[in-house]
Amino acid sequence: MPTTSGPFPTECQPFLSGTEKEEHYCQNDRQTNRLTLPKDVRGYIHSGSLQCSNLITELHFINATLSCEEEKYPLAFIVTIHKELEIFVRMLRAIYMPQNVYCIHVDAKAPKEYQEAVQNLVSCFDNVFLSSRSEKVTYAGFSRLQADLNCMKDLMASPKAWRKVINLCGQDFPIMSNLELVQYMQSKEWRDKNMTPGVKQPATMKHRTLFQHQEIVGSHVAPRVPRHVKGPPPYNLKIYFGTAYYALTRDFVDFVLKNKIANDFLEWSKDTFSPDEHYWVTLNHIKEAPGNRIDGGWEGAIRAIKWRDQEGKAHDGCKGHYLRDICVFGVEDVPWIIEKKGMFANKFESNTSPEALDCVEEWHRNKVLNHATVPIDPSWLLHSQISSNSSLLKQQP
Repeated sequence: MPTTSGPFPTECQPFLSGTEKEEHYCQNDRQTNRLTLPKDVRGYIHSGSLQCSNLITELHFINATLSCEEEKYPLAFIVTIHKELEIFVRMLRAIYMPQNVYCIHVDAKAPKEYQEAVQNLVSCFDNVFLSSRSEKVTYAGFSRLQADLNCMKDLMASPKAWRKVINLCGQDFPIMSNLELVQYMQSKEWRDKNMTPGVKQPATMKHRTLFQHQEIVGSHVAPRVPRHVKGPPPYNLKIYFGTAYYALTRDFVDFVLKNKIANDFLEWSKDTFSPDEHYWVTLNHIKEAPGNRIDGGWEGAIRAIKWRDQEGKAHDGCKGHYLRDICVFGVEDVPWIIEKKGMFANKFESNTSPEALDCVEEWHRNKVLNHATVPIDPSWLLHSQISSNSSLLKQQP
């Protein structure tokens, strides 16, 4: 198996080792890191003369399965996006493997140029496609849940025999390598089980499902006026509250799309607030659902997120800035992100805190290549890794 001299790529190793000058070095090496993508990503993807083979090489996509273990356990991904094209490209190339399958949902409200750029990019891959139906997604609205369901229908029709599906948004970035994801999904705790972290709906969240809400398309979700109390959920389901993120078995997805309990509960959820934060976790707590975790709670390393209300408890504060009470990571958050050992981390921005993503991306690609059991193609190295990791090219598994 290929190895490198240290746990981190050269450009970020000093900072990630924890000294003051290291942070300075990582920040000042940003220009090198940015060379891993063309300055005008949209223009590059739109280029009429661009060949897909060149795009895959020049954007450093890994175009070979890196291990037999990964080949035998293909994953499906649902990615919902509406902005930050650069982060999407970098995230896609970080999670992309040819044995997996990827459904991309682009918000119908996104600018035409953005949608066209994404279409051009995904057209270069046989296993990446746009959702057959696009929603105008509203924050905390039913449309966000519907976007995932649209992709689930498409993924069930895919010829890829994927085992579990993981959902992502455009400002997520992987922390685990694909091999680590496969191993985690097959671990004793999660083998044949769904990961939907959450607990019985706390009193502070009951308003979300107690009253009818109205989605103002593309704007916000608000209680109906005058206030209307909803009827009880069908089948006397006990409502749970949790994260909108998940890792679901194929059988569970089939259950969601076809089972009457799931369909009736979906209909009941249409006028609730942020239904994606109760729908998956509630269904995963009923005995009829394949792969259920009836006694499950917040278990599952689904995301590394710094919530504002957990400052001083789960983390030492946001080194970037808070947006909707979630930390947009700064470069000083990188050690915490890595130590957290989540499947993915959220949230990254390319404009306000680009260095955080630069360092995490290089660290992640370095780890992915170290896990490979096949010869490393030079195009898989990010430009700023080529000199420091050239030994990878000479080693055979």
